[in-house]
Amino acid sequence: MKTKRYGCIVLITLSFCVLNAQNKTIDTTYRPKTYNVQVRQFKSYPDNPNDIVFLGNSITARAHWNELLGLPDARNRGISGDTTFGVLERLDEITEGKPEKIFMLIGINDISRNFPDSVILGNYEKIIQHIQSKSPHTKLFVETILPVNSNFKAYERHYHKDNHILEVNKGIKELADKYSVTLIDLYPLFLDNEARLDAKYTDEGLHLNEIGYLHWKKILQPYLAN
Repeated sequence: MKTKRYGCIVLITLSFCVLNAQNKTIDTTYRPKTYNVQVRQFKSYPDNPNDIVFLGNSITARAHWNELLGLPDARNRGISGDTTFGVLERLDEITEGKPEKIFMLIGINDISRNFPDSVILGNYEKIIQHIQSKSPHTKLFVETILPVNSNFKAYERHYHKDNHILEVNKGIKELADKYSVTLIDLYPLFLDNEARLDAKYTDEGLHLNEIGYLHWKKILQPYLAN
């Protein structure tokens, strides 16, 4: 009996430690340092029903969408380092203007922070539901998460998580189908022959360079014309 009781205590202790370790990896309160000031800036800008919003993290934030696309109504709502939790928190600023279109690319920072697939996709579903509820006439385009290239060394936390990216992208596709949202499957269009982010599109294995953005532009053009 003593041996069995001791074994139960060890099992309970180990289970608690595992759960505690998992909780430490999921910081839902994390926001980038510039998050608050950027959201306040976004709120200070006038809204227009013709707005075409690009929503996401640094991959979105680094593009000059007006110049890249030649669209005066393009609005950059990317925040470097943002996650699906951050997008959810600032989504009212997006939907209150009832924009014509929203193009959303988000999730790689969630993956870098080891958020479980179910958490990321749960947030995705909440984002889609919020947009469809608060701005039902807005056309929403969800884009699959881009691949990374672990041959580079600048962003080690984001590398070697290709299967995680694939699983989340699978879930994004399922949500797009479930909610009749237009899917733009970016992931395969940026791969090299070894299933990595093609080095011609990046300088450090995570973000896009000018060639990468021009490639993205070509992919988006049919969706911008409608």
